[in-house]
Amino acid sequence: MTHIRVINPNTTAAMTEKIGIAARQVAAAGTRITATNPANGPVSIESHFDEAISAVGVVEEVRAGERDGVDAYVIACFGDPGLLAARELTRAPVIGIAEAAFHLATLISTRFSVVTTLGRTCVIAEHLLHSYGFAAHCRRVRAAEIPVLDLEDDPACAFDRIVQECLRAKHEDGIGAIVLGCGGMADLTDAITEAVGLPVVEGVTAAVKLAESLVSLRLGTSKHGDLAFPRPKHFTGQFAHLGVAAGDAPPRGERAARVRVVGE
Repeated sequence: MTHIRVINPNTTAAMTEKIGIAARQVAAAGTRITATNPANGPVSIESHFDEAISAVGVVEEVRAGERDGVDAYVIACFGDPGLLAARELTRAPVIGIAEAAFHLATLISTRFSVVTTLGRTCVIAEHLLHSYGFAAHCRRVRAAEIPVLDLEDDPACAFDRIVQECLRAKHEDGIGAIVLGCGGMADLTDAITEAVGLPVVEGVTAAVKLAESLVSLRLGTSKHGDLAFPRPKHFTGQFAHLGVAAGDAPPRGERAARVRVVGE
């Protein structure tokens, strides 16, 4: 059985549960999904500052997953916080939901637009589009101008605002698909697709299917180059538990035998 750990980088347990349900609905029969969130950090992620703090929680969850023998990880926040740091810590695939959604959108359309929560997070998504090489495929990053927690606290109003922005994207952007720009929208894909009449790509579910594919192909994170395990060093203060002493082997769990390991 393939074990995928879906990490919600914020600390809102209700959103973690919703993300886990969406992931399980698309997972293959032989896939086990566990959804977790850090004990410490922001209740929602809506800024560069929030992402910086939440990245520590992400790597702590990956370290815990390595002890549990997890086969692949999904980072369920559209900013993909801590993605490369998480990949350094494991041979297992680590998929960010923004990167996954961009990939899948380009497979079903030549142009897409992103509909996210707040306007200030549009810039974060635009940075990722350029970093991942998808900027030429995206016509526009749009904001429904809803705080992330409105998806939990006022879901009907949040849904209406998202649909309205998706319809504007459909009629104004010359696109073939829409990417939802928040992990908290994971349960809305079918309803938005029906309301808008375009293919809608949601990152949590997209990332789960990509993670399953990588595991089945026995493709793990390369340990040659910049994604090699971090060099041993001591950390101080509140991060002392994150340090690795010289000679300590990275935890592998049951997953190691299922991944092609070629050198370090």
